[in-house]
Formats: sequence, structure tokens, C-alpha cells
Amino acid sequence: MKLRQTNLQKLRSTTFDALILGGGINGAVAAASLAAKGTQVALIDRGDFAGSTSSSSSNLVWGGIKYLENYEFLLVNKLCKSRNLLMQSYPSVVKEIRFLTTIQKGFRLPPFFVFLGTILYWGIGRFFTKPPRYLSPKNLKIMEPAIRTDNVAGGFEYSDGYLYDNDSRFVFNFIRSSMDNGCVVSNYLESIGSERINGQWVTTVKDHTTGEQFEIRSKALINACGPFVDKHNLATGQTTAHRHLFSKGIHLVVDRIATSPKVLAFFASDGRLFFVIPMGPKTCIGTTDTQVEDPEVSITDEDREFVLDNVNRLLELERPFTRDDIVAERCGVRPLAVKGDNNEADWLKLSRQHAIDVNNKDQHISIFGGKLTDCINVGNEIADIISGLGITVPYPKNVWYGEPDKAAREAYFSQASAMGLDSITDSSSSEPLSERLWRRYGQRAFNILKMIASNPDNANILIENAEYIRGEIELVAQGEMVTKLDDFLRRRSKIEQVISRDEIIRAPGLKEACRILFADKADDKLSEYIRSEKK
Repeated sequence: MKLRQTNLQKLRSTTFDALILGGGINGAVAAASLAAKGTQVALIDRGDFAGSTSSSSSNLVWGGIKYLENYEFLLVNKLCKSRNLLMQSYPSVVKEIRFLTTIQKGFRLPPFFVFLGTILYWGIGRFFTKPPRYLSPKNLKIMEPAIRTDNVAGGFEYSDGYLYDNDSRFVFNFIRSSMDNGCVVSNYLESIGSERINGQWVTTVKDHTTGEQFEIRSKALINACGPFVDKHNLATGQTTAHRHLFSKGIHLVVDRIATSPKVLAFFASDGRLFFVIPMGPKTCIGTTDTQVEDPEVSITDEDREFVLDNVNRLLELERPFTRDDIVAERCGVRPLAVKGDNNEADWLKLSRQHAIDVNNKDQHISIFGGKLTDCINVGNEIADIISGLGITVPYPKNVWYGEPDKAAREAYFSQASAMGLDSITDSSSSEPLSERLWRRYGQRAFNILKMIASNPDNANILIENAEYIRGEIELVAQGEMVTKLDDFLRRRSKIEQVISRDEIIRAPGLKEACRILFADKADDKLSEYIRSEKK
């Protein structure tokens, strides 16, 4: 909370080279790129960072295999290159995962023909992953007994990328990186209007924690508001070549289904892709793909029934899943970039390709569409555009993404080994503690080692069944601008995605976690969380 107050004062008193509106994946990488290259930049979000679409994805980092059906080879090539770069740059975070895909009898294409598409996909991906394999229904059943094969004509196995932790944590780490390089950020700070005055932008903002309003000044304005880009452009009088259509997607989180650590991929009853995705001790199932007019979306009973009906139809379960089995839900819109007034009758064929519109005269940038896989490209493009607007980028060749170098990694694991860190890993954990801390916090994991060395209790898990130790919560409290309890439980961590809300509230360690995060405001923040509606 102190960090946020300090940043609010800086936002009032500084004229920035660029102000970024929106702390989703597009805004986060724009901030990380510009800050690392020496630009004086600020970022605000009307809610929490990664609070909308960027915390409701499938956690998949994929090269867009489904776009092959529409012959979008250049897009697939670009996404595969981006996927490979992310896997190379974040080997602890973005890992290769195998997909088991089944083709039902009567599908619009023969199974072997679809399999040939995976061979092409592997080639376009520069053979970066393990090769695909064709599988008979019998072999599919052997590899994953949960798959129902009585109506399966064939299938295959191929590879793509997967976020080992969660999407919002990945996005926030770009925010944290930008802060380390001087970016001034704040959550719960909404732009309620921006004007171009005397050659600079004056943005009036409202602090949703206090109701206070003040102004932020910047040379350039970057609209990275995700699904709300069009709304802000309308308010500021910006005319753009692109605009958004919206597709609502939902996922349901249930207890673990499959025995293999693979993604099960199917075509749902309406012909769209449907995934069963491992999530530690849980499984994430979905998604829907429903056109909506408004970016403010919520899960309906119809959405739940669609997902539950499909998983019950496609898998051989001990008993059918019902709503009582839902541990958590994920809901968001995919902002799909379209050009001009084209309403795109066949909107299901729209890709998640990003588009960036620039008003050179006003030094205004709008980012449309996009997906996590393509995030490094967005960050690089924004830095080039800012430079093209005549704003100084002092260190244009600085690399702004990627995990710490090999020497830092080796030093960390050497220190963790000397401490015997993995020997004190909680018995319920799914991986060694040293690996988990490095993946989540990188260089900052050294700080947790110091905490544990000074007090071994910092290695204890506070919330039962949640793989987060006391030292992590201490680190989050110091530098991750947690303003509400939900910020930690849902976005800095994935606790709310693997443990039911009722179980979290009953957890004996929750009050202690609140005390660490909020000090003397702990009781108020806990009460606020308990009163809030389940999202």
C-alpha cells in the first residue's frame, strides 16, 4: 500500500514521455519495453493489473493451429515464431505440453487429413517441439483412459506451449519488470477523460480506493484498454482504422480429471475447439465462443451447461459433472480486431491478431486485439512507434524480456541447495519449492531465500492446499501493489482457481496472510473480500 501511495504522488508531479492506459498483457509489455529502453513511462488500470481478459485465458501459448483451416499461413508462421521465442525466453514459465486430440466419427474432415495439418503445423513451427503422432482409438484410450472412444474415428498427439503457473502472474511480472526499470504504475486508477492541451496529454483520473481525482500529464498516450479501447477512443475523440468485436469465453475449474499431464482437445457439439487443461490438482475445461455486444460479461447458466454437457459427453467419468463440482470459473471477452465498419458475418473465423493504430499528430496509440503468445512483438512495436513519434528512446537495443541469465539461475539454485530448501517442501506440493519460487519470481526469489534463512517459518504454507509459502506473501506485500485481497488470491497467485472460495474463507492462515499484506487494515480487507460477490 505504501508503494501505491508513493506512485500516486509521482503520477501527480511528473510529465511522462508516455502514459499507458490498461494493465493487461498489451499494456504490460508496452510498459516493460519502454521502461527497459529508458523512456519515462507510467501505467494505470481502472481495476487490478491483468484483471480482465488477461486473467481469463486458457493458459495456452500456441501457434494458432486452428487458423490453418482458414489458410492463414502467415499468421500461423508469426504466432509459431512468437511461441518459440517465449518458450526460449521463459523456459521455467512457458513449457512444451502435449495435446491429445480426438476426431469424432462423422466429423467434417477425415482424421488422417486433420493429422496432416499437424505435420504442416510442426513444420511451420520450425520443428521446435516434439513431432506429432497419429493415434488409433485404442491407443488414445491407452494413453488417457478418461477419453471416451466409442464414437472416435481417430486422433493424434502434438505439442504447443503452456503457462505452468497462470496467465495473470505472467502478465504481472511484466508490470514488475517495468517498475524495476522506473515505470510508475498504479492499479484502481481510472482515466475519466484525456485532452490534448498545448502539445501534451492531460488525463484526468479517479482513484477508486478514495474517490479522489487528479491529472496526469504525458507527451504520448497509449490506449491499451483491451476490450475498452473503443470506448476510451470515443471519449477522447480519436478516430481509428480498427475497432473491436467481442467473443465471450468461459472455463470451469473442477477436480483433476485426466491421469496424464496433457491437454485433451476435442471439437465440441457446435464444432468449436474444446479443451481439458491440467491445472495442478485441478482441471480447467472449456471454452465457449459466444459473440457479445458488450465487453462487460458474466457466466450464464447456459454457458455452464454447454461446458458440462460437452465434458460429460466426451469423457468417461465415474459420474457426470454437475454445477456442484465447479471449484472456480473464468470468464472474459476476446477483443477481435476488425478494420472499418466490417461486421464480419463469419466472425468465428476472426483471429486474435493484434493491430496498432497511430495518430502521429496527437501522439496517440491504440492497441487492438492480440493474444499472450504475440506479446513480445507488441512490446517491440510500441517502442519503435514511440521513437517514430519523436520521443527519445535512450537505449533502443536493450532487451526487455526473458528470465535472468544463466549465472543468476545457477547462483540461486546453488544457494537453495545449500539451504536444503527442497527437503522442507510441503509434502502436498506438486514440484520442488526451489523451482516454484524461481519460476514465479525470478531474481526476486533470492529475497525469499534470505527470509527463510533468517526465519524457517517463512517456508511454511499459510493457506492449506495452496502452494504459497509465507515468504512469498511477504515478498508480494513489499512490491506487488496488492490493494484488495482478491488481487493476491486471484491474480498474483492462482489460489482462487484451485481452492473454492468457501474453503479459502475457512482457512486458518487467511487472517495471517491478510495481516502480512495489509497490516492494520487486515480486518477491513478480509471483511471486504467476504462481502464481495463470487466472480
